[in-house]
Amino acid sequence: MSWKAGLSRHLPLLRFFGCVESPSSRGLMQWYKTNYHELKALNPTMPLMMRTGENSFPAVTTELDFSRDDLIQFMLQTEKFKNDNGTIAADRVEAANAYLKTDWAAIRRERWSSPGLDPAKPYLNENQPDWKDDPQVQSELALYLELKGAADEQLAVIQSGPDKEFERAENGLLMCQRVDLWCAGPAEVERAVQHLTMLGKRFNALEPDFPEYINEYYPGAGDMD
Repeated sequence: MSWKAGLSRHLPLLRFFGCVESPSSRGLMQWYKTNYHELKALNPTMPLMMRTGENSFPAVTTELDFSRDDLIQFMLQTEKFKNDNGTIAADRVEAANAYLKTDWAAIRRERWSSPGLDPAKPYLNENQPDWKDDPQVQSELALYLELKGAADEQLAVIQSGPDKEFERAENGLLMCQRVDLWCAGPAEVERAVQHLTMLGKRFNALEPDFPEYINEYYPGAGDMD
């Protein structure tokens, strides 16, 4: 029961899909009916949704907060950077490895090195097109412009693959939020939910949902009346 009590600490929601008349969804439906009340009692603010439809493929999904670094690591590990002839794209692999070493803490710090100017401000180039020509700004933001420029150049190389390589990899990573459960029994459904919980523990950083005020009161010992 311990992992069920911590479900909402790592996952924002769970969506179950199935067909009430299909034998392939029987295990998922059974697990959902058996565990719903316990899960809801332990995680009262967490949505546990069941979506049914004729011939619906049984599955469970959630939402995972993947970052761009997670996506690039996924592409490196699964060798997604490939040329049209099927060979590994050395230039994009090199750019990906360099991008993962970007010192984002230094970029965030150096962003504020020029008083009164935020180089990441929206529409700055449209409103102040000559801001980079100021010698003082160039001196104060030299490190920021160097680091940010290198990261932007590396990202452009990473995203330059053929046949929407980057977009397809992003969609592939998002499929990790889903576990298909065709003809799965209740034990397999529970393991799928546990698997998604472990992924949520790794990739999500959810804020505890504490109530703003006390909404339930339980009387204390009788001698305190």
